[in-house]
Amino acid sequence: MTTSDLVRLLRESGDLLSPEWERAMHAVPRHLFVPDRAWCVPEGAGTPCAIDRSADPEQWREAAYADAVIVTQADDGAGDPASGEGAWTSSLSAPGAVVSFLELLAPRDHDRVLEIGTGTGWTAALLSSRLGARRVTSVEVDKRVAEKAAVNLREAGFAPGLVVGDGEKGVPERAPFDRVHVTCGVTVLPLSWIEQTRPGGVILFPWMPSFGDGRKARLTVTGDGRAIGRFHGLANYMMLRSQRSPGFGDLDRDGDETRTRLDPRTVAGADIAIAGMLPDVLGAERAVQGLMCLILADEAGTSWARCSHRAGADDFPVVQGGERRLWDEVEAAYLRWVEWGCPGRDRFGLVAGPEGQRVWLDRPSNTI
Repeated sequence: MTTSDLVRLLRESGDLLSPEWERAMHAVPRHLFVPDRAWCVPEGAGTPCAIDRSADPEQWREAAYADAVIVTQADDGAGDPASGEGAWTSSLSAPGAVVSFLELLAPRDHDRVLEIGTGTGWTAALLSSRLGARRVTSVEVDKRVAEKAAVNLREAGFAPGLVVGDGEKGVPERAPFDRVHVTCGVTVLPLSWIEQTRPGGVILFPWMPSFGDGRKARLTVTGDGRAIGRFHGLANYMMLRSQRSPGFGDLDRDGDETRTRLDPRTVAGADIAIAGMLPDVLGAERAVQGLMCLILADEAGTSWARCSHRAGADDFPVVQGGERRLWDEVEAAYLRWVEWGCPGRDRFGLVAGPEGQRVWLDRPSNTI
C-alpha cells in the first residue's frame, strides 16, 4: 500500500475532493506517523488488530495506508495501546475522517491555523504542507505525545509551531487565527477559541453532545464575540481531556418502575433536539440483562434511568431513580420535537459566546 493507493481510496469514497489536499497527502507519507506497535481499527468492515512493525512489516504498512484509526495511546499512557484494551486516549485518526474535516475547514492561502490536539502530528503536517509550517500552530496536552509528534514532524520535514499545554485555553500569544481545527471531541465550545479567532474566521470541531451521536460543527466567528454555524455529518472522537464525561455508572440499578408506549429506539431520531433541550443529560444504547436499553444519566451524577426494548411489546419498562426523572424529561423533549414536525438534523445548528452555548432550529435566533 502507498499514498497513491490511499488517495485513490479516499477519492472513491468522496472524502477527498480538492487537488490541494491530494498534493498535501503525497507530500506527507502517513507511515512516518505510525508507531512501531499500535492497535488498528478499520473504518467500516474489518477486524481490529494489533500491528507490530518488527513482527509483520507488511501488515504494519498496510495498516498505515488503510482507512483505519491507529490507536497510539491507552489510559493516558498507562496502558499498552497494541493490546486494544483500556480507554483509548490518543490516536492517528482514520484518513477519511481527517480529510473530510480538512475539506470542510477549507483554509485559504496565507491563513493562520490553530490546531487543538497534535496527536501523532500527521494533520499538522498536512496543514503545514498546504499553508506553510510557520502559519500552523498545534497544541497538545500530553507531553509524551507532543514529544513523539515533534520527532515525527521533523523526520517528515515539517516544523510547525508546537505547544505543550491545555488546548482548551488555545494559544493567545499567537492569535488571531483564521481557522481553528479541533481533533478531539468537544461538548461545550471554549470561549477562548472564539476570542482567538478573527471575525469571519472558522472554528471546526467534533461536537460530542452528552446525548446522541457526535457531529462535525463548522462555526463562523461574528463581530460581537459569538460563533454561529451548522452541523455537517457524523463525527466520533476522543474527548478533550477537560471535558470527559463522568459516565453512566451502574447500568443495572433498581429504581422506580413505570411503563411507556414510546419505543426507546425511536428517540434517537431526535438526538440533536434532545441534546439542545437537555444538555446535561447523557444518553446511549447499551445491553442490560440481554435487552437493548436506552440508558440515561445526568452530568451531576444525581439521577439515572433506563428504558428497555422488547420485541413486539405493547409498552416498554422504564426504571429511573435519583433527584430527577430523566426518562420523563427525555420523553417530553422527544414529543416536543415531534410537535415541531420532526425536523431533520440538517435544520439544526449551534451558537456559542459569552452568554453560553445553545442549539438552534432553522435560524440562530430560534434557540431551543
